[in-house]
Amino acid sequence: MSVITVGTMAFDAIETPFGKTDKIVGGSATYVAYAASHLTRPLQQISIVGNDFPKEEMDELKRRGVQLAGVEVVPDKKSFFWSGKYHMDMNSRDTLVTDLNVLADFNPKVPDTYQGADYLMLGNLMPSLQLSVIEQLKIRPKLIMLDTMNFWMETAMDDLKKVLKKVDVLTINDSEARQLSGEFSLVRAAHDILRMGPKYLIVKKGEHGALLFSRNDVFFAPALPLEDVFDPTGAGDTFAGGCIGYLAHVGKTDFEAMKTAIIYGSALASFCVEKFGTQRLKEITQKDIHNRLKKFVQLVNFDIKL
Repeated sequence: MSVITVGTMAFDAIETPFGKTDKIVGGSATYVAYAASHLTRPLQQISIVGNDFPKEEMDELKRRGVQLAGVEVVPDKKSFFWSGKYHMDMNSRDTLVTDLNVLADFNPKVPDTYQGADYLMLGNLMPSLQLSVIEQLKIRPKLIMLDTMNFWMETAMDDLKKVLKKVDVLTINDSEARQLSGEFSLVRAAHDILRMGPKYLIVKKGEHGALLFSRNDVFFAPALPLEDVFDPTGAGDTFAGGCIGYLAHVGKTDFEAMKTAIIYGSALASFCVEKFGTQRLKEITQKDIHNRLKKFVQLVNFDIKL
């Protein structure tokens, strides 16, 4: 089933306690596409890049079943660029440089060939742009997933609440859930946020896993303990790509499917952090993913006599 992915295709320069890179390809839509392409095709990308975005990267995405009719290429400007430095705990970082470049003029357009898509993944962008994409679709997808962040809660809350009324799944981290709801308890926060519109809330807790909430149920997915964590950039987007990729693969949107989806998302995110950028997502095979999923099962599987 087809999946529209909306977000950034960009360059990152990253420094962590374990190394640093110069410009490498990044962006929310890029990570989502590479993750989801392991599980479903076609993927229909909506983004914007400058004249400096590598042709070989576009070709690689096409090879993986990513359609690029919705990617605007601006010939006289540069792509979005972000540079950041992570601290030893890898959960906090300092932004060093943010150059919006073409992103400052991003006005996403849904090509006619994308109409009728089954799933929609709205990456972290200005809420008004996310809403614009939803309103351009002539037929509502089976499921709409939304990623957002604290910045939009601080600067565009009214628009964000409009978008929340139209989506099925919201994915945010624990501090953002508390900020959006005004509640410290994540359970109370989830109930408050679900009243804003989504059917499901996924609360990401980094190395401590993720929580899935519906109006009646809750599920916890652990994070796999890893020996090597080189770069957490894009892990959240990879998680989202794994989730929606699995849902599109099975064609289901119920709570049981959502439970499995966040395990797939967690598994793919665990690969993402093992190397800088999208490199590890390009290397892994279906066998690698299967073996990683088995480790997740072993992590939580136990027998107990009651």
